[in-house]
Amino acid sequence: MSTQVHATLTADDVEQVSAELGEPDWLTETRLEAFEALDDLDMPSVIRTPGRDWTNLDALDYEELVDPLEWAEEKDRVEAEGVDVLSWAAALEEHGELIQEHFGSVVDPQRDYLTALSTALFGAGTVVYVPEGVSAEDVKIRTTMNSRSLFNYTLVVAEESSSVTILERQSTGESVAPAAQRGEGGEAAGADSDQYYSGVVEVVADKNANVQYGALQNLAEDTYNFSVKRGHAARDATVNWIEGNLGSQLTKTSVETRLIGDGAESQIVGAFFGHEDQHFDLGSRVWHEGEHTTADLVTRGVLDDEARSAYEGVQDVGQDAWDTNSYQRENTLLLSDDAEADASPKLIINNHDTEASHSATVGQVDQEDLFYMTSRGVDEERATNMLVEGFFVPVLEEVAVDELREDLDELILDRLGA
Repeated sequence: MSTQVHATLTADDVEQVSAELGEPDWLTETRLEAFEALDDLDMPSVIRTPGRDWTNLDALDYEELVDPLEWAEEKDRVEAEGVDVLSWAAALEEHGELIQEHFGSVVDPQRDYLTALSTALFGAGTVVYVPEGVSAEDVKIRTTMNSRSLFNYTLVVAEESSSVTILERQSTGESVAPAAQRGEGGEAAGADSDQYYSGVVEVVADKNANVQYGALQNLAEDTYNFSVKRGHAARDATVNWIEGNLGSQLTKTSVETRLIGDGAESQIVGAFFGHEDQHFDLGSRVWHEGEHTTADLVTRGVLDDEARSAYEGVQDVGQDAWDTNSYQRENTLLLSDDAEADASPKLIINNHDTEASHSATVGQVDQEDLFYMTSRGVDEERATNMLVEGFFVPVLEEVAVDELREDLDELILDRLGA
């Protein structure tokens, strides 16, 4: 393959990362296997339309961006009663067998090149363990990136009949210098000030468990961001995702749920706001495998200046997924003639006992609405901002985590200069 970050990465580096975290032999071997697989793995699939690849991950200079032994972060973990929210090293000491059982069971450590790279190198990690029957809210994980590269891993295990709400934030610390140069549309990198953030999240929801995982990404706009979040929902379990993206230069993210058990449910809510030359490649996917499963995928985004977005949503209904309900809506608003967006909603249905729908729109501010407001004394800039705020309302109303909804709304207002 064309990308050769591992030309400067050695097995000794991988072993050193593992040793510094006090990891057991099985985990060190998992890291080394992921490292050895890099030569044979492709980049994550990107969204393509006829004649065009919207995102070029191969063009990033990973050798310049990634330093596995020089990583720094500030991590603020807020627990709730009855729930363990632990650093990676502490979790290995307290819940070693639990981690061995679930690590890599949801996200394949070798699913693609960037995931394997993250498996081999992650140094920042958090485990959230929710025992059977425990119900908790306000679990928080705040990550501040203070280095050129940072590989983060999160494991959530919710046992039977438990419930937890988790709010994760990613931002960049002041110690990381701002970008001097940027690539265009994610197709160039390597300036000394560029950064790389990688995050993998695995969620295991046992029978009748309920997990709500909200993430707000506001990394510095010289950062290249890769993340995959995936959950497995057992019988009558719920895994809900809330994904807000405002930061980074290039974001490639996938949010996925497998509805394995009968009666399982999932909602994936997404919001993004890009400006200047930001680039978002966003994927949502749900697999209906059990009977009587339900999924709802809702995404709204706004693009200004020369920002770009590509969205792909997939609802995959299996042969045995009787009585499936699956819905998807994606809407993008363009504030500039130079902004670009593409949406690719997909249905894969292998069971006729299914109720499903999908839709996607890309458009500009409604000129009649704008005229109506300006004719009543509202200046055009303020009128546009009000229409953008209103555009986000339907997706913000779907955000069940109050603090995340308020933070996202505040960042949207800041972006508008309101």
